[in-house]
Amino acid sequence: MEKKRLCGQNLKEMEDWIARLGEPRYRAHQIYQWIYQRGANDFAQMTDLPKRLRALLQETAQVGLPTVIKQQLDPEDLTVKLLLELKDKQRVEAVLMPYSNLDFSRNRLTGCISSQVGCPIGCPFCATGQGGFIRNLEAGEIVGQVIALRQEALKSENTLIESLNIVFMGMGEPLLNYAEVLKSIYLLHDPKGLNISLRRITLSTAGVVPRIYQLAQEELPINLAVSLHAPNNDLRNQLVPLNRRYPLEELIPACRKYFESSKRRVTFEYILLNQVNDTEDLAEELALRLKGLPALVNLIPANPTNGADQRPSPERIRSFTRILKTRGLEVTLREGRGGNIAAACGQLRARDSSLRSE
Repeated sequence: MEKKRLCGQNLKEMEDWIARLGEPRYRAHQIYQWIYQRGANDFAQMTDLPKRLRALLQETAQVGLPTVIKQQLDPEDLTVKLLLELKDKQRVEAVLMPYSNLDFSRNRLTGCISSQVGCPIGCPFCATGQGGFIRNLEAGEIVGQVIALRQEALKSENTLIESLNIVFMGMGEPLLNYAEVLKSIYLLHDPKGLNISLRRITLSTAGVVPRIYQLAQEELPINLAVSLHAPNNDLRNQLVPLNRRYPLEELIPACRKYFESSKRRVTFEYILLNQVNDTEDLAEELALRLKGLPALVNLIPANPTNGADQRPSPERIRSFTRILKTRGLEVTLREGRGGNIAAACGQLRARDSSLRSE
C-alpha cells in the first residue's frame, strides 16, 4: 500500500486524515508546521509528537519533499540553482537569487520555481521548451521547491527571509497546470504555513487566455507576468507558438481584465533577440500595442542557450528602451543573474540534467 504523501496537503486535508487515524486534530497543526515552516522531511524530526504517533506516521505516510541532488553556486552574484528529484525520478530546477538592500545590510530574495517537468509551449529561444514536456507537477512538488529554497536561504545570516518573493518563471507553463498551481499558491500563502504574501507571488504565462480570465475571477492579488516577446502576431507566432491559438487580439484584453479585477498592473516580459525582435520599428509597434494599459515592460537581453548567443549589443538595447520610455511606458531592464550556472531566464534544463521519458 502506497504511503500518504503529506507535502501538498492543506491544513483541512491534513486534519481530516489525522482524525481518520484516530488522533486529535491538533496533531495535524503540529505536523503541518513541521513540514511547511521547518522543512522537516522525516517524522523522527518532529520531536513534539509522541513516539507512538511518530511510529504510526512512519508506517502510513511520508512527508514527500523533493530531494536536492545537486546544488550550484554562481560566484559572481551568489545565485543558487537546485536540481530536485521527484518521486518518479523526474527532475526539475529551482533558483534562489539574492539582491542586496540599498544599505547592503540584508539580502532580499527571489525564488524561481517550476510548475511542470519540461514545457509544452516550445519557444525556440528557451532551453526548457526545446527539451519537451513530460508531466505537470503536483502542488506538493511545487511547494517543495520553495521549502528547499528557504532551507538554502536560512544557511546565510545575511538574508531577510521575510522578503522572499516567489516567481513561477521556472520550467513549464503554470496556467496549463492550473489546479495544482492554484493549490500551491494557497499553500504558500497560508499564515499557518509558509506565510508568503500574495503580493510577493508572480505567475508568468505565455498567454493561456481562458485561464487568465479564470485567474481574474479568483480575486487573488498576485502579480501576473506575460511572456510577450513580440508586438505583432506574425513574429509572435514564431517566438511563442501558443500565439497561434491565442493571438494578441485576445491576449491583451485578457490582461486588461486581469488588471481591472486584481488592481495589479501586468508585467510584459520581452526577451530581446539580436536582429529578431529588437528593432526600433518593433519598439514603436510595442508601444502602440500596449497604449493605455497599466503595465510594466520588463526587457530581458537574451541569455545563451544550447550554445547560441542572441544577446543584442548595448546600443540596440538602449535604443529599444529609449523609444518605449519616450512613448510613456514604464520599462525595466532585467539584471542577468545565474548565467555562469545556466540558471538565468530561458536556461533551465540547458545543463546538468536531461528529461527522462519513460
